[in-house]
Amino acid sequence: MQSFYDFLSQPEAYGTIGALLAAVLAYFGWDHFSKKDQTETDETTIAPAELETDQERDLEAGEEAAEAEGPRFETPESLPSRMTRLRARLAKSGVLGKALLSVLSRGDLSESDWEELEETLLAADLGLEATDQIMEKLRTEVKVRSLDDADQIKALLRELLLEQVNPQWDRQLNLSPQTGPDGQTAPAAVLVVGVNGVGKTTTVGKLARILVAEGKNVVLGAADTFRAAAADQLQTWGERVGVEVVRSDREGADPASVAFEAVQHATNATADVVMIDTAGRLHNKSSLMDQLGKIRRVIEKGTQVTETLLVLDATTGQNGLIQARVFAEVAKVTGIVLTKLDGSAKGGIVVSVQKELGVPVKLVGLGEGADDMAPFDAEAFVDSILG
Repeated sequence: MQSFYDFLSQPEAYGTIGALLAAVLAYFGWDHFSKKDQTETDETTIAPAELETDQERDLEAGEEAAEAEGPRFETPESLPSRMTRLRARLAKSGVLGKALLSVLSRGDLSESDWEELEETLLAADLGLEATDQIMEKLRTEVKVRSLDDADQIKALLRELLLEQVNPQWDRQLNLSPQTGPDGQTAPAAVLVVGVNGVGKTTTVGKLARILVAEGKNVVLGAADTFRAAAADQLQTWGERVGVEVVRSDREGADPASVAFEAVQHATNATADVVMIDTAGRLHNKSSLMDQLGKIRRVIEKGTQVTETLLVLDATTGQNGLIQARVFAEVAKVTGIVLTKLDGSAKGGIVVSVQKELGVPVKLVGLGEGADDMAPFDAEAFVDSILG
């Protein structure tokens, strides 16, 4: 031990000890700490890279799955389902039925009761001719059969209303395949007409949904080129159910040209039906006749117009009949579409418009929903309005 102290007392001892410690650290400590630092560095740089790669991989997988599935379209409501739902909705809005039953429930009807009943039918836009016929038969039968029970009178009124609605009328849309000029199979063409504001373009879109639900391949033609938003609106309806829309991007383009291109495209695509939306902003009968006549002629170069549907707003009542009369005279109307029937107490418009135009109501709209349109059912309609 004394010798060790003696060694430390020498000046060169500290230099020797320092060199020895440096050697030990160099051998054990530096290598150890440098590896630890490298490991920590590796962990902070590699982990984010791995995370980014996983995210990219998940994103690519999602894109591939979406491409494999194809575009997603809405599934329109089936016809039986919408018929059931729309009957219930019509029954809830049966203001006419409530008013009639209020009178009939009084039993033995006085003269003032009969007058009130007649006024109720007229207020419902049943029309003067139909109202007179119903009142005459109703009063006669009640008197001859000595009816004083409200249910019996209601049953008789149902028969008379149903007679006016005419359930025997063929209300099916004619969508049978046609033969083109070269003998090839061509789509049925449906021309949709009516004044602006009645819901023409919406009707075309909703009818397209009905046909898609029935498995039809449909093409739409945006021939209302005078209203800036019409083509865009129709495009949106088509995109929702995967229906192609033929349109012109130029406002004021020739409607007949758009209709012709729609028929050609539908034929080449082997579509079942091509529906043509038309303009309603024509100021006189002559210009209306000229334009609709031209559209019909160009359509019939490729197929036949199997249906011409006139769209009417049920809430306009008798005023709408004046406009409808002009279209019926120039457009060879085969059927009527009544929109907004649930928003009116004037359900009698069904009777008056059929009598006035001599063609059946084929479709009715009972709301703003995409599937709030269905074929017209005469018996269900009469039962609904009577409650």
